[in-house]
Amino acid sequence: MHSKLWIFRDIDPTQRAALAQALSISSATASLLMARGVTTLDEATAWMSSGKTHDPFLIPDMGKAVERLHRAILRQERICFYGDYDVDGMSATSIYLSFFRGMGANASAYVPHRVREGYGLNEGAIRKLAGEGVTLLVTSDCGTTSHHEIAVANQLGLDVIVTDHHQTDEDLPPALAVMNPHRRDARYPFRGLCSGGLAYKVAGAYEATYGPGSVTLESLLDLVALSTIADVVPLQDENRTFVRDGLAQISRGARCGIRALKQVSGVTKPCTAETIAFKLAPRLNAAGRMDEAIKGVQLLTTESESDAKQLADELDHLNRTRQQLEAEIMREALAVVESGDLPGALVVASRRWHLGVVGIVAARLVERFHRPAIVIAVNEQGVGKGSARTIPGFDLYQGLASCRDLLVAFGGHPSAAGVTVHEDRLSEFSERFAAAASQWARSTGHVPSLHVDSEVRLDEVTHRLLHEIGSLHPFGAGNPEPMFAGRRLEIMNARVVGEKHLKMTLRQGRSPAFDGIGFGMKSLEAQGLSLRTPVDVAFTPEWNHWNGEDRIQLRIRDMRPTSGE
Repeated sequence: MHSKLWIFRDIDPTQRAALAQALSISSATASLLMARGVTTLDEATAWMSSGKTHDPFLIPDMGKAVERLHRAILRQERICFYGDYDVDGMSATSIYLSFFRGMGANASAYVPHRVREGYGLNEGAIRKLAGEGVTLLVTSDCGTTSHHEIAVANQLGLDVIVTDHHQTDEDLPPALAVMNPHRRDARYPFRGLCSGGLAYKVAGAYEATYGPGSVTLESLLDLVALSTIADVVPLQDENRTFVRDGLAQISRGARCGIRALKQVSGVTKPCTAETIAFKLAPRLNAAGRMDEAIKGVQLLTTESESDAKQLADELDHLNRTRQQLEAEIMREALAVVESGDLPGALVVASRRWHLGVVGIVAARLVERFHRPAIVIAVNEQGVGKGSARTIPGFDLYQGLASCRDLLVAFGGHPSAAGVTVHEDRLSEFSERFAAAASQWARSTGHVPSLHVDSEVRLDEVTHRLLHEIGSLHPFGAGNPEPMFAGRRLEIMNARVVGEKHLKMTLRQGRSPAFDGIGFGMKSLEAQGLSLRTPVDVAFTPEWNHWNGEDRIQLRIRDMRPTSGE
């Protein structure tokens, strides 16, 4: 058994006690708030109420964008909302399309094909749209680095408004407006908005300036929640408000396209961030991975129940095909990785692989080997395009930047990125990128770690605690599920359920006995433990609904033998 390094949050006990008393909450819940940087009564009240929003006009170039959109609507110019082929791009495009059509805009949508056109703006699409009479192009989730393409658009008489949240260079493209919270001159107080959140802020700024249309801002929050969760941006600040309210809409089935998507996904219970991440988002993403992402936009904007059902069925079928391809590519990638010594980062490539699935496989490799991974599909012309994923702490964008002379192109975030490289440079790129990751690991002494919010006694894990934890939802990136640690626990019994899950009963001294479940942990022996041996357990407490009864269950995240006692 290889237990992770447990890193406990640095919590001041006096400050925690004061916060718990002021809010009439348990010490454990106060620890959770402080672990998320919430230390004052005002901050805690704002966090637990999730009501924070910011002035959209603090986003760079917002005023220019709103004025240009209004002028286009008044003149009935042709507007095209051009989005990326992932859930964030689809959702942002759908927000724009729904809201501005509700304002009377002559608007259409365009989403490039992942394999034929690739990520972001491309010159062929711009020329096609210009030929169709488009005069205003508004991007979603792309455009920040599209200097050449936007220059071409300008030459063809198109004004371009960029809404994007990818990392920016110092030089901005020649667009009419570049609305990106990562701009160095940005005064917007929160940089964690995804493109769906940005599109929503544009709609809010427009309504604040020119009045409401037939589509309310509130009705768009389900799309903002979809994009925010699927794009794994931090569930902090105003993102928590968007996701909380949007999940309520998704649970109600307010949008017919999402109702149909829930039906094919087998979702019947109230939706959580996990429902989006593991049920709805993969099916939407399958459109962009395996076929035409515009189908996702059509599903999210249709008002026809029959069309929604047909589109949802198509996406469900595409997702099943995607799962089969993913399994095949994963087997081949594992064969390559496990054929030699593990480098500091994994770079694998093949001419047989489907570009739409490489990002998922990269994420699987990171989970399995705990090191950065890049999976690349090489086309018949010898040009490889791939997706990169990473481990906490290693900045992908900077790692790729150190190899920029070997690459055709790259871009993205510190945690996820895309790369284009010629096949004959793959070996050199792989070696240099792995060396950069190895140097980072040596300099930081990096080992797999688990961040623990607080140590608790099992008798503190009560119904009250779980109700208080419920007020901290939604959980996700930037607001992780609570992680507690209990020391010197007794394993009363243990068995394997469902082939590989470890089911246990735990107690601490005279505490009540708790059921615990360790998903994928297999047997107790596989963990290097035995019955009655005292253990330290890292866990997340949750409700287990069974036979009409609600009981507290401990979801085990890691275990290790108790030492030093």
